[in-house]
Amino acid sequence: MATLELYSKGAGVWIPDPDEVWVSAQLLQDYTPGEKHLLLQLSNGKEMHYPVGSPADLPLLGNPDILEGENDLTALSFLHEPAVLHNLRVRFLDYNSIYTYCGIVLVAINPYDQLHIYGEEVIDAYSGQDMADIEPHIFSVAEEAYRTMTREEKNQSIIISGESGSGKTVSAKFTMRYFAVVGGAAKQTSVEERVLASNPIMESIGNAKTTRNDNSSRFGKYIEIGFGRKGDIIGAKMRTYLLEKSRVVFQASSERNYHIFYQLCASRELPEMRSLKLDAPENFRYTNQGGEMQIPGADDVLDLERTRNAFTILGVQPDQQMELFRILSAILHLGNAKIQASGRSSDKSYIDADDRSLAVFSQLLGVEGPQMAHWLCHRRLAVGGEMLVKPRSGQQATEARDALAKHIYGQLFTWTVQRLNSALRSQRGQTRSFIGVLDIYGFETFDRNSFEQFCINYANEKLQQQFNRHVFHLEQEEYVREELAWSKIEFSDNQQCINLVEGQLGLFDLLDEECRMPKGSDESWVRKLYDQHLSSKPHPHFQKPRMSNSAFIVLHFADLVQYECEGFLNKNRDTVYEELVNIMKASQSELVAELFQQQENVPSVANGSVRSGKRATREHRLTVGFQFRQSLQMLMDTLNSTTPHYVRCIKPNDLKEPFMFDPKRTVQQLRACGVLETIRISAAGFPSRWTYEEFFSRYRVLLRGPQSLEQAQASCQRTLPQIISDPDQYCFGKTKVFFRAGQVALLERLRAERLREAAVVIQSRVRGWLSRIRFTRVLWATVTIQRYSRGALARRLALTLRYTKAALVIQKMYRMVVVRQLFLMIRQATITIQAFTRGTLARRTYRQLVAERATVLLQARVRGWLARRAYRRVRAAVVFMQCCVRRRAARRRLLKLKSEARSVERYRELNTGMEVKVMQLQLRADQEARERAALKETLHAEREAASAELEALRLIIQRLESQKHERPPPCSDISEKKEEKRKRAEDKAAQEILQLTQELQTLQREKDDFSKEREELSARLLEQEKAKEECVHQAVSQASAALRVELDEERRKYQGLLREFTRLEQRYDNLREMSLLTERTSGHRRTDSTQSQSFEPPSPTLLSPQSLTPLPLSPFPFAFPSPEEVRRVSVTSPCRERTLSVCSSETTMDSLMEKMDVAKDPAVKMRGEDLAHAYDAVRVANKFLESQLRNQRSQWEEELEALRNQASSASSSASQPQELQELLEAREQECVRLRRELKELRSTVSLRRLLTQVFPSALTAESSSCPFQPKPAAVCGLLECRKRDEAKLMKNLITDIRVDTALSLPPGLPAIVLSLCVRQADCSRDQTHARSLCSAAVTAVKAALKKHNNNIDVTALWLKNVCVLHDLLTQHSPKQTLDSTELAPMIHALSDLCIQAYQQLLSITETRLQNIIVPAMLESETIPGLSGSAVKLGASRKRAGSDPRTAAGVAPTIASVLRELGALHAAMTHQALPAPLMEQAFHQLTYLISASALNSLLLRKDVCCWNRGMQIRYNVSLLEEWLRSRNLQAGGAVATLEPLIQAVQLLQTGKKTEAEAQALVQTCSALSSQQIVKILTLYTPHSDLEERVSLNFIRTVQGLLKGRSDSQPPQLLLDVRRVFPVTFLYSPPTGLLAEQLVIPDALKISFLRRV
Repeated sequence: MATLELYSKGAGVWIPDPDEVWVSAQLLQDYTPGEKHLLLQLSNGKEMHYPVGSPADLPLLGNPDILEGENDLTALSFLHEPAVLHNLRVRFLDYNSIYTYCGIVLVAINPYDQLHIYGEEVIDAYSGQDMADIEPHIFSVAEEAYRTMTREEKNQSIIISGESGSGKTVSAKFTMRYFAVVGGAAKQTSVEERVLASNPIMESIGNAKTTRNDNSSRFGKYIEIGFGRKGDIIGAKMRTYLLEKSRVVFQASSERNYHIFYQLCASRELPEMRSLKLDAPENFRYTNQGGEMQIPGADDVLDLERTRNAFTILGVQPDQQMELFRILSAILHLGNAKIQASGRSSDKSYIDADDRSLAVFSQLLGVEGPQMAHWLCHRRLAVGGEMLVKPRSGQQATEARDALAKHIYGQLFTWTVQRLNSALRSQRGQTRSFIGVLDIYGFETFDRNSFEQFCINYANEKLQQQFNRHVFHLEQEEYVREELAWSKIEFSDNQQCINLVEGQLGLFDLLDEECRMPKGSDESWVRKLYDQHLSSKPHPHFQKPRMSNSAFIVLHFADLVQYECEGFLNKNRDTVYEELVNIMKASQSELVAELFQQQENVPSVANGSVRSGKRATREHRLTVGFQFRQSLQMLMDTLNSTTPHYVRCIKPNDLKEPFMFDPKRTVQQLRACGVLETIRISAAGFPSRWTYEEFFSRYRVLLRGPQSLEQAQASCQRTLPQIISDPDQYCFGKTKVFFRAGQVALLERLRAERLREAAVVIQSRVRGWLSRIRFTRVLWATVTIQRYSRGALARRLALTLRYTKAALVIQKMYRMVVVRQLFLMIRQATITIQAFTRGTLARRTYRQLVAERATVLLQARVRGWLARRAYRRVRAAVVFMQCCVRRRAARRRLLKLKSEARSVERYRELNTGMEVKVMQLQLRADQEARERAALKETLHAEREAASAELEALRLIIQRLESQKHERPPPCSDISEKKEEKRKRAEDKAAQEILQLTQELQTLQREKDDFSKEREELSARLLEQEKAKEECVHQAVSQASAALRVELDEERRKYQGLLREFTRLEQRYDNLREMSLLTERTSGHRRTDSTQSQSFEPPSPTLLSPQSLTPLPLSPFPFAFPSPEEVRRVSVTSPCRERTLSVCSSETTMDSLMEKMDVAKDPAVKMRGEDLAHAYDAVRVANKFLESQLRNQRSQWEEELEALRNQASSASSSASQPQELQELLEAREQECVRLRRELKELRSTVSLRRLLTQVFPSALTAESSSCPFQPKPAAVCGLLECRKRDEAKLMKNLITDIRVDTALSLPPGLPAIVLSLCVRQADCSRDQTHARSLCSAAVTAVKAALKKHNNNIDVTALWLKNVCVLHDLLTQHSPKQTLDSTELAPMIHALSDLCIQAYQQLLSITETRLQNIIVPAMLESETIPGLSGSAVKLGASRKRAGSDPRTAAGVAPTIASVLRELGALHAAMTHQALPAPLMEQAFHQLTYLISASALNSLLLRKDVCCWNRGMQIRYNVSLLEEWLRSRNLQAGGAVATLEPLIQAVQLLQTGKKTEAEAQALVQTCSALSSQQIVKILTLYTPHSDLEERVSLNFIRTVQGLLKGRSDSQPPQLLLDVRRVFPVTFLYSPPTGLLAEQLVIPDALKISFLRRV
C-alpha cells in the first residue's frame, strides 16, 4: 500500500463498480488512521461513504495528471488495474490512439474502423526510429525487431495473441508488410510480393466468420521471414498449428464455414467454374448450418479473384488451381450425399445409386462412385485371420462421411502450406537471420468448451510462462545494468498448471491412453481424471464441477475454465478408415492422389490417423494431442532461441462498433493476455525510473544547496534522503534513480506544495506592488480629472460668448439676404419685359429682311444665268479657232513626216516590223480626221441652237418689261387681308411650336429614361461580361493548372522510372562484377583495367525504353518541342515550319519502329508511298521549271542587251524616240512577268527542300545518282579526335581524372571539348564516330558518377558537364544537315544522364540529412535555457527493458543542417549551375526537412509543447533566413516549410475559447484536419503554467474543420518519398572555338588536333 500521507483532501482514488469495473472518486477530507469511512465524491457529483476496515482496505490511488494518457503503462506512478484501464480508455477514446506500450508489450485495441496510419509515409516515419522516441505503433515493434536483428545478428520473434476478433491477423499482415517494405528497400521484389501474397490464400482456406469475428483465423501460424546479410528479404517459411477441421462439417449458429467455400459458390457463374456444378451456399449442408451466408461489407467474388491472383504470384498454375477448386467443391457435394438407414433396428445404411451429389463428388475427384457409396456404409473387420465386412448404421456412416470430408480438407490445407513454403523458399543463398511472426489464438473461454479450447488454452499457458520469464529476465537485467542492490522478484509461475496438462499421468497422457483402449470413451476418461487428480493426488489447478460428472475444471493463469469431455476422444483420434483412403489413392486426379500418397511418406500424420481393419494396426500411435504437444514444443524452442517481442490485441466491445470501449470485456482480456502480470512484475520492483537530468529538471524546486545540471546526480543523492525518509522506497543507479510505486505521486504532491508556498510569497509581493501602482494611478487620475473639469468650465464660458456674437452676425446677414432677394426679383422682372419687347421688334425686322433678301436672290440668279450663257458662247468660239489652227499645224507636220519617211529607208532595214506600226499610226490619224469632221458638224449645230435660244430669251425679257410697266400698284385692302392672314398663320405656328415643344420635352424625358435604362443595361451587360470573363479566366487557369499538374506528374513518373532503371542498372553492374570475380577466381586471366574501361559496352540507357519516351517527359523543355508547342506551331507558323515540326516527330517514331522491328500500319505505309510519288513528281517538275527558267533568263538577257543597243543607236540618231520608248516599256513589263515566275519557282524549290527533309533517303539516292557531289563545307575552330584515341580521351578527361584537377577546371570545360570533337566528326559526315564519341562519353560519365557516388563536388561537376554537353549538341543539331538527327538518341541519353546525376546529387545530401533532421529541427536547443533543461529529448523516459541510448558525439543542431545545405550550395555555385536548377534542388531538400520534422512531431508527445514549439520556430526561421540570403526562395523552397511553421504556431497559440478555435482553423490552412487534431491531442504541457487541451475544444475544432474545404490529403503523415520533377532549362553557352580554349596540361589531351 502506498504512503498514507497521500490520502489527503483532493486526492483521486479508484473504487470498484459493478458496471464500469472501476470508477474515479475524490477525497473530500484527509484520512487519519483509525477512521472507518472515507468521504468521497464520485465523478458524477454524488457523495458517498466508503468503508475502510484497515489501511489495507483503502481504495487505490489515482495517478497525477502529468501521467494521464502516458504511452507506456509501466511509466505510471501507481501500477494497478484501474490505472491501466483508465489510461487505455483515455488513449483510445480521447486521443484515438489504439496502441499503447506496457513495458515490452504493445497493447493494440481493435478500432473497428479504417485508420490512415499504415501508409508508406508512416513506414518511413518509423523506419530507423527508437521505440522510446515515437508514438506506439505496430510498426515500432517491427522496427525494433528489425534493428535488433541487423545490429546483433540474432533471430527475432513477434508474438501476436488475443481473442478472436481482436485484430491479430491484421496486425500480423501489417508487420509482414513493414518487413516487405523495409527489407525490400521500398521496392517490392518477387520475394516480398510472394510473402504478402500468402495472406489472402491463408485467409481464404483458414479463416471463417464466428460470433466474435467476421474474419477469425481458425489455426495458428508462425511465419519465419528470412533476411540476407544486407537486411533484405530472401525467403520465408510458414508453420501452422491445430486447424479447426470440425468447422468443415459443422458450424454453430450465426457462424460460417471457411471463406473459400462461399467464394466458390459466389463465383459459380464464371465460365471456368461451371464444371464444378456448384449452387448457392444455402443448398449445401456444410455451408448452411450457421444460417449466415454473407458477411456485411465483403465481396466473395472479389475475394476469390484476389486469392487466385495470389496463387498465380506464388507459382501455382491455373490448372492446379482448378484441381484445388474441384477438391473443395467435391467436399461440398459430399456433404449433400444422402445416407439412409435400413434394417429392423436401423443398424444398416445405404446410399442410392442415383444420388446426384455423390456422383458429382466422384466425378470431380475421379474416384469410383459405387465403391465410395459401398465403403461409406460398410467397414472391414479382421476376425480369426479372415476379413469380414460389417454394415454401418446411419449415424456411423454419417460420421465416416464427415471424417472423410475433414481429412480431405486437412490434407489439402497441409498441401497448400507446403506449396507456399516451396514458393517462399530462399533462392538467393543462405538465410543469415530471420524474424518470426506468430499469429496464434488467444485464451478462449465459452459457454461450452471442448477439445479445441483445451489445446488453445494449453498453448497460451506455455506462451504465458515464456512471457513471464522473459519479462522477469529483462527487469533483472535493468537492475544489473544500473548496478542496483536488489533482491529477487517473486512472480507467479504457472508450471503446475502446465504439469497438469502435459506432465506424467497428466490430462494428455490419460487422454492418449484412453484413445488406445479398444472400448475407450469420454466418460471413462473423465473418471480417470477424477481418480488421478482429485482422489489419489489432489491437484490445486484441477476441480470437478458440482452439477456435472462429464466435465472438469482447470484453473488457468487467466481464468477458471470448465471443459465438457464429450468428443475429446474422437477429436484426439481424428481417424479416417483405410478403405476410403485407398479409394482416394486410386483417384484419376493427380492432386488427389498426391494428397493421400503423402501419408505413406510422412512418418507422423499431421492431421490425424488412419484406421484399418486389422487390430494391430487399427490406428496410429500419434494422436492429435501428441502431435500438438510436439509442434508446440518446437515452437517454444524456437521462441526461446530468439529475442521475443509481444503484441497483445484487445477487443474493446462485442458489438464491433468503432471506438466503443467496454470496460468489462477489456479487463477480462487484460487479465487473460498477461498485461496485468507485466504490471505486477514491474510494480514488484522499481517501476518508476528517471534519469538524473530529468529528475533534476522536474523536481529542482525540492532540491537544496547549489544547483547545476552538471551536478544533477550529486544533488539528487544529497537531497532525496531528506525528502523520502524510507530508503527502501528509492534506489540510485548509475544513470537513473528508481522509485517504488507511489513515490512519484508523493514527489508530485511535495512539488505542488513547494510551488504553492512560493506562489503565495510571489502573490504577496505582486499584490503589494499592484496596490502601490493602483494608488499612484488613482492619484494621477484625480489630478487629471480636476484639470479637465476646470478646462471644461472655461471652454463653456468662451463658447457662450462666441454664440452671442454669432447670433448678431447671423441676424445682420439674414436681413441683408432678404432685401437683396427682393431687389433681384424686381430686376429679373424688368429684364424679362425688356427681353420680350426687344424680341418682338427683332422678329419684325427679320421678316422684312427676309423679303428683301428673296428679291435680291432672284435678281442674282437671273444675272448669273445670263453670264454663263455668254461664257459658253465665247468658249465655243475659242475652241473652234484652236481646232482650225491645230488642223493646219497637223497638216504641215504630216507633210514634213512624209518627206522624212522617204529618206530613212535604212531604218526600215534595221527595224523590221516598224512598217506595221506606221500603218497603225496612219490608221489612227485617219480615224482622228474623221472624228474631227464629226466634231465640226456637231459644233455647227450647237451654234445654231444657241443663237435661236438667245433670240427667244430676248423676246421673253422684252415682254416681261412691258408687262411690268403696264401693271398698277397693289391696293391697301389686299395688304390688310394679307396682314391678317399672316397674323393667323403666326398664331397657328406659335401654337404648333408650343405643342411641338411639349412633345419635344416628352420625347426628351423618354429619351432620358431610355438612356438611363440603356446605361443600366450596358452596366449589367458589362458586369455579366466581366463575370463571364472571370469565369472563363478561372476555368482557363484551372485547366492550365490541371495540365501543369498532369505534366509534372508525368515528368515525376518518368524520372521515377529513370531512377528505378538506374537502380536496376546498378544491380546489373554489381551482378556482372560478381560474375567476373567468379570467373577470375575460377582461373580466368585477369584483364587489364584500362582495357576493361576502354572496351566497356555502351550503357543500356542508350537503347532503353526510357530513352525513347515521349518528348514532353524530357527535363529539357526547349531541347525538343512538346506536343503543345507542336500544336501551337501548326496553327500560327508558316507551312514550312509546320511541316518541319511534324516531320521531325514522325522521323523519330519511324526510326524507333525500325529499331524495334515493328511493322508499320498499312495506312502509314500508303501515306509514305503517296508522299514518295508526290516527291518524284515535284522533282521532275522542278527540273523542267529550272531548265525553262534558265532558257527564259538567257532570252531575256539577250533581248535586254538588244534593246540597250537599239536605245543607244536611237539616242545617237535622235529618231523615232516615241516608238523606242514604247518598246522599252513593253520589255520592262516582260521583266516584271519573269520576276514573278522566278518567285514562284523559288517557292517550288522550297517545297522540294522540305520534301527532301521528309525523305532523306530519296535525297541520298538522288545525290548519289548525280555526277557531281558537293563536298562538306569546312568548319574552323573544332577539335579532331582520331578513333584510336577515343578511349584515351575518355580516360584522361573523365574516368581517371584526379578530383582536385577536375574541380580546378573551368565549369563545363570537358563538355565543351567533347562537343567540339563530336561536331568535328559530325561535320566530316562520320556519323559512326560521332555516335561512338557520345556513347563513350555517356558510359564514362556513368562510371565516374558510380565511382564518386558520395562526393557532392564531383557529382555537381559532372552534372554541369552533362547539361552543357546536352545543350551544345542540341544547339548544334538543327544547324547541320539532316544526318545530324542521328544524334537524337544520344541527346536523349544525355537527358536521362542529367536526371541521374541530379538525383545522385540530391541523394548524397538527403543521406547526410536523414539522421540529423529530427534532432536538429525538433530536439536541439538553439535558444538556451528556454525549456529549463538541456537534456536531449530523445533521452526521455524509456520503456522498461529497453537498452539505454549512448550519446555518440555531439548532438546535431540546426547548424549541422545548414552546413550540409551550404556544402551542396557551394558545390553547385562553384560549377555555375543555373539558378532555376538550384531552386528546384533546394525545394526538394526543404520538403524533405519539413516532411520529416512534421512527421516526427506528429508521432511524439514530448515535442508537442509551447517551449519546444518556440525552439522549433526559431530553428525554422534560421533555415528561412539562410534560404533567403542565397535567393533560393523563388523556387518554392520556403513555401514547403509552411506546414511545419503552422504546426509550430498551433503549439504556441491559445487553445481555450471558440474564437481561438476559429483563428486556429483559419491559420492552419496547410495542415490537414487529421494533423491538426493529432497535434491538439498530443499537446503535453511541460510546465504547471500550461494546461492540457480540453476535449470540448478539440471537438469544437473538429466541427469547424468539417466546414472547410480541405485540399490536403486524408493521411496523417506526409510522404517523405515524394519527388518533385526536375526541369533543365535550355541555356547553351556562347559558341567557343578551339583557339579560344585554354586546356590545362594536366588533362593530357594534347593528341587532339585543332581544325
